[in-house]
Amino acid sequence: MDNPKTVVVDTTQMPWEDRFHELTGVTLHRKEIFQEPETGMTVRLVRYPAGFINPLHTHPCGHGMYVLEGTLVTHEGRHEPGSFVWFPEGQRMEHGATAEEPVTVLFITNKPFEIHYVAGEAG
Repeated sequence: MDNPKTVVVDTTQMPWEDRFHELTGVTLHRKEIFQEPETGMTVRLVRYPAGFINPLHTHPCGHGMYVLEGTLVTHEGRHEPGSFVWFPEGQRMEHGATAEEPVTVLFITNKPFEIHYVAGEAG
């Protein structure tokens, strides 16, 4: 049996990657921290700018967001730093930042990430 190696990532040394969100015309920011090749599980830092709400969508994977800074706004309420929010696979959801400040979260999926927007519906 192979002896797996510990992975250590210093995210303070990583630049933020700008990701243009075509549906809304807003630039989001993220740091890709880790991906498990066997399962597709992903860990990243995500920063949504103030006022950005990712429109109604679903994922074929479960994913969680641990709030580091700011307030995460979801279809179910507001979540302050230290909160962990788990979104089950297939759930219709919206999430983003308050109008007053950006939000930074640790974003974790349980398998490969995909996003599917729900056309013509508002949350």
